[in-house]
Amino acid sequence: MRAVDEYAVHPWGLYLARPTPGRAQFHYLESWLLPSFGLRATVFHFNPGHERDYDHYLDVGEYTPGAAVWRSEDHYLDIEVRTGRGARLADVDELLDAVRHGLLPAEVAEQALQRAVTAVDGLARHDYDLVRWLAAYGMALTWRSG
Repeated sequence: MRAVDEYAVHPWGLYLARPTPGRAQFHYLESWLLPSFGLRATVFHFNPGHERDYDHYLDVGEYTPGAAVWRSEDHYLDIEVRTGRGARLADVDELLDAVRHGLLPAEVAEQALQRAVTAVDGLARHDYDLVRWLAAYGMALTWRSG
């Protein structure tokens, strides 16, 4: 359980913003859970000296809304989005290791790969602009500044 400063439920997703005490790299994060795309889109607010060369970080997985609790299952694949410049698929090795060691069924891994390909394709078709891509589906993502 972690303290959350803000959350908002929408028909297409859940927004949450929270501090991240004890993390050297970043002090705050904002995330949108997007069940229909199987994505968690995050903006990290990095501490000085720990900045990264991406604007949004996408976790591929299963995000299931509930009446009072949302469930999430990470499927190892991540996408680093550099707005207007590109996207990088990361952690394919972790996905394959999870399948090899029986931690993730092959069918789930296949779905994760399909979701990642769909995301990278959608991003590419919208000049690697996450907010613009998802707005085309009626998903209005907003973020805090700084």
